[in-house]
Amino acid sequence: MEQDKLIGIHSAQCRQSRVSTVFTIREARESDVPVILQLIHELAEYERLSHSVVATEAGLRQTLFGSRPFAEALIAEVGPDVAGFALFFHNYSTFLGQPGVYLEDLFVRPQHRGRGAGKALLRQLARLAVDRGCGRLEWAVLDWNEPALQFYRRIGAVPMDAWSLQRVTGPALERLAES
Repeated sequence: MEQDKLIGIHSAQCRQSRVSTVFTIREARESDVPVILQLIHELAEYERLSHSVVATEAGLRQTLFGSRPFAEALIAEVGPDVAGFALFFHNYSTFLGQPGVYLEDLFVRPQHRGRGAGKALLRQLARLAVDRGCGRLEWAVLDWNEPALQFYRRIGAVPMDAWSLQRVTGPALERLAES
């Protein structure tokens, strides 16, 4: 039987009520792959990008838990229910001369939003970054996602206005590799 690596228990009070919600934050384990894929599909639907998801359980199992993991994930739970997840990996800042943490996806299911699960996941990622000697935690957000932008401003995140995200994928990536 797999052992959970419990990272933290966070209690948050919902802004709409005085009810406190307790979130358990733990490292994802291989048996979480189906729920991680489901959360990715739910995130893609929210972001209006369902057509872009080609991830599979086998691919996630290999890239998250294989012989060379490329990313890690945290799971937020409320009792037995999965409330959300954060998927992240390390990058590197040559200017800082330090590693960083790049948050690829942060998603909280609608029924758990506004209760502190997202903040609990980000708090735990910040702790991991500090514990691992990282100089920064960063991520991208869709410019139309106003609720997320407001949430990120409240926790102290600042936009990188002078920077533009660039991406090469699919056939263009293959052509570049072959040139």
